[in-house]
Amino acid sequence: MNDTQEWSTRTFGNEDRLPRVPLPALEDSCARFLEWCAPLLTAGQLAETERAVTEFLRPDSPARTLQADLERFDASEGVHSWLDEFWPSRYLGRRDRIALNANFFFLFQDTERTQLDRAAGLIAGAVAYKKALDAEVLPPLVQRGRASSMVQNKFLFSTTRIPGEQQDTVRAPYTDEHPGPSPARHVVVLFRGNLFRLDVLAPDGTPHDLADLRAGLAEVREAGACRAEASPGHLTTSARADWARSRRRLLDLGGAEALETVESALFCVCLEDFAPIDVQEACDQLLHGDSANRWFDKAVSLIVFEDGRAGINVEHCGLDGTTILTFVDALLGSTPEQHAADAGARAQGAPVVEAVEFPLDDALRAEIGGAAEAFRTFAAETSNKVLSFPDFGADRAKALGTSPDAFVQLAYQLAHHRTKGIGATYESIATRQWRHGRTEAMRVVTPEIVEFARLMDDPDADAASRAAAFRAAADAHVARAKQCQAGDAPEQHLWELQWIQRRRGAELGVTEPLALYDSPGWTIMRDDYLSTSSAPSRNIQHFGFGSTSGKCIGVAYVLLPDQLHVYLSTPLAVSGGMYAFADHLRAALRELEDLLAG
Repeated sequence: MNDTQEWSTRTFGNEDRLPRVPLPALEDSCARFLEWCAPLLTAGQLAETERAVTEFLRPDSPARTLQADLERFDASEGVHSWLDEFWPSRYLGRRDRIALNANFFFLFQDTERTQLDRAAGLIAGAVAYKKALDAEVLPPLVQRGRASSMVQNKFLFSTTRIPGEQQDTVRAPYTDEHPGPSPARHVVVLFRGNLFRLDVLAPDGTPHDLADLRAGLAEVREAGACRAEASPGHLTTSARADWARSRRRLLDLGGAEALETVESALFCVCLEDFAPIDVQEACDQLLHGDSANRWFDKAVSLIVFEDGRAGINVEHCGLDGTTILTFVDALLGSTPEQHAADAGARAQGAPVVEAVEFPLDDALRAEIGGAAEAFRTFAAETSNKVLSFPDFGADRAKALGTSPDAFVQLAYQLAHHRTKGIGATYESIATRQWRHGRTEAMRVVTPEIVEFARLMDDPDADAASRAAAFRAAADAHVARAKQCQAGDAPEQHLWELQWIQRRRGAELGVTEPLALYDSPGWTIMRDDYLSTSSAPSRNIQHFGFGSTSGKCIGVAYVLLPDQLHVYLSTPLAVSGGMYAFADHLRAALRELEDLLAG
């Protein structure tokens, strides 16, 4: 459809009309895989990978059986995409901690409001958003005449990741277990490690007004003045199987009601009892913070510091940055007073505030203490850095005749080339134009980028050659991004075949190892040196996430028309490389701007 007027105006009205993401042919994904991994490999590594691919594509290869099963699944009734099982496996299957490793954050723009006013205003905005979502009057996203999937909005409220021994699950509305919008009327507010239920909607569904919410939050601060001795929030930082066992202990001790209160809550509000000294500390606290005052399994946690600065921490399994950006833009795009009016809020007296009490024994208290100490150590062994470039933005890149995203990605590549050399780089590409679409994994390094980086440091290369190499690399970057948006990327397809073998290989008679997944191409292409993602919005100062491996630098960036903000994260043990990368990035941006301007 090319005319936006043809699309439904109801929030979820276009979902069944969106095109299905195409399932690539095995040969196509293997050809693209070889093309994508080749620039990272030696001749010997590439030859070994090519042999593995040839074996993978044999007519009698087990990969053919896996592909046939994926085709069967894709054609099954009720399936929206061949990726429907991929996403739970990818996100819910991970067994390490999600706090800092997987959750991401946004730091909001500052206001002059006090902590309680800011928190009340954010609650009012979120409630107004939910009311619009429940009524399906939240406008669906339509860009360039194409509607986008809005399904992720169903996981904003009353959604909680539940730890499991083998794989996690999700408690969420709009499911068979919890049909339709969430009927919950409360949020959970954390202060000094104490948890409280705060009703934000009256029994008839009418939202409390700002004065009521502020009074309820003030009551929370007063009731939670003494720091909790053992907050179960610490447990949400543990490796998933460990947390699953601890959660079972909580249930055995009679904590079902407390867990139900937390897990059914619309979202969490984390009130802090301190003000960050600067933007760097604010970002770091949003990424991890005091785990006593977090419930990292909650889909959405709004965090408000004592000076009124605020942000959001997001559990990633059902929510990507584009959905959260839309939510945050709505939250911050109107005044709290307007949100309250839009939602029909009215004064009803101070809302119900109840302490959420977890029965604990000595063994569980010890587990909580161990989890707290382990996470403090983990956070301390992570190094982060904020960078701001107030004189460079998307408009400048466009004026220089290039794609803004390609410009910054090439700057990252040049900076990393000068730090540690060219290495595997991931970029998240939004694919919400497909039914139940989420993201695609783009591998940034192309032969053109390798040549560009080489020429930039070749003393014999002149400016014209370097500029031509830049433009060739930028064009290749844009072409690959379009390939991802078209559903023609190899990694998630090949990865899902690997997941199918793990899930039901015995049932399919496919149990032997497949050489492709041990090949240099597969292991090197996916061993990130840089993991990058962007979140463009004037309503946020910074976006951030942790690194994905022991050598990776996480690169989260907010590219605006007139400025660029970057948050870097890496393990402390290799932080020297991150600081060198930051220095090289500053120089690279200036150097490339001068090169193209010349």
